[in-house]
Amino acid sequence: MSEEKTSAWPFADAPDTEGLDINAIFGGSTATTDVNPFEVPEPVQPEVPAAAELEAPQETVKEPPTPIAGAEQPEEPTSQQPDPVPAPEPTAEAENPIAAAFGQKTVENAQVGLLEKPPVFSYQNAKEPISGPGITFEELRLLKYEDFTDLEDGKNVSWCVEYCGIHRNIRDPKGTLIVDVKKEIERSKEFLDALKKAKDKNPDCLVTPKVTGQKKGQAVYRGCFDTMEEARESDKVICLLPSNDGKIYELRKTDAGEFTAPKHKVMDFQEIRAGFTPALPKIPMSLLRQIITFFRTFMGDDEQFEAMAHIYWDKEKEQFFAYVPKQEVSKDEITADLRGCPYDNSERYLLYADIHSHNSMKAFFSPTDDQDEKSTRLYMVVGRLDKFFPDIQVRFFCGGTHVPIDPSLVIEDLWEQFPPHWMERVTRKPAGTAETVKKTVRGFFERVVL
Repeated sequence: MSEEKTSAWPFADAPDTEGLDINAIFGGSTATTDVNPFEVPEPVQPEVPAAAELEAPQETVKEPPTPIAGAEQPEEPTSQQPDPVPAPEPTAEAENPIAAAFGQKTVENAQVGLLEKPPVFSYQNAKEPISGPGITFEELRLLKYEDFTDLEDGKNVSWCVEYCGIHRNIRDPKGTLIVDVKKEIERSKEFLDALKKAKDKNPDCLVTPKVTGQKKGQAVYRGCFDTMEEARESDKVICLLPSNDGKIYELRKTDAGEFTAPKHKVMDFQEIRAGFTPALPKIPMSLLRQIITFFRTFMGDDEQFEAMAHIYWDKEKEQFFAYVPKQEVSKDEITADLRGCPYDNSERYLLYADIHSHNSMKAFFSPTDDQDEKSTRLYMVVGRLDKFFPDIQVRFFCGGTHVPIDPSLVIEDLWEQFPPHWMERVTRKPAGTAETVKKTVRGFFERVVL
């Protein structure tokens, strides 16, 4: 570079109109120790020629400055442009990434809608906010396994947190707080990027358990056994056993000894209710009327007798019919001879129900009936035949137990179609009206006077 002039301005005689380009002379210097009395401008962009001189697009070529008489020329500026100033590195992740994504106003809403929004327990289509997120995943399992019994064995349960498409598998359910996992996801750049792209800006933080290794319907430490001997020889700590008193007992083995007690709620078995599900149509009311008429013929003025009949199903004709076996009867007893029945062919006929009468007595099953009626089928008794509408009771026998059922389950009821306009003639009055109270009070005083 030429020697620096510090005594005086070397171009004092040069008029301003000559277009002296100071930047062209001093710009581009690479010296780091020289001090330019003028501010160093931004890197010079190529000049655009005037419209009159622009004939065709040409490459812009930087011409060297015109030499001036009596002036020492500086070295030609290098053609290399200064390196661009690198963009500042992004600062550390903001403490609240949602603030950077949505701005202050959105952050205020997000803090309420996300940061303060509780995580959600999600399992088998059931969802419930976790009211105490300051608990561990194991503590949550202990709260839920009574409702979801397959979560009872913690060794076979794993946990996952899903939040705006981000998944976190939990390695230490006993030592990890649910709220800590939620905060960790919310402060991650991954969550910020996912939230920007998500259509739902208010996602739930789902806490989901998964059963990974449980035996079907049975915990590894619990088993069901037929006898006490089998239970004691097994390696199961909890053993369930049936008893001849009709109850289920639980045997627990501990270092202190064996404990056995009735089990009132057995989660290992399905809930079973006694009942009958018919596979055949209902017994026609017309057939029942025939049988009742037959029974009433033994209701004389001087004597009353019981009687019985069998109701069969004809598999070929697909219809019910009644058969009366030979029998000796009295006021309270029937002795039937079932030999020689023409309908003993089980390939075609099914003995569906036994039915007998109690003449003018109530319809009930006597101890004699309990001893006699021990085949797996239906049993019926008709009483109060002296009334216009007699009484009827129905039950079935199964495995040593008699179970009563509603007669309408197996017998056609008294329902019959009636003209619809009958309903228009009836106005229903709500209970408790003034008129109802008035009638009640009047009736009370009439009884007192009488």
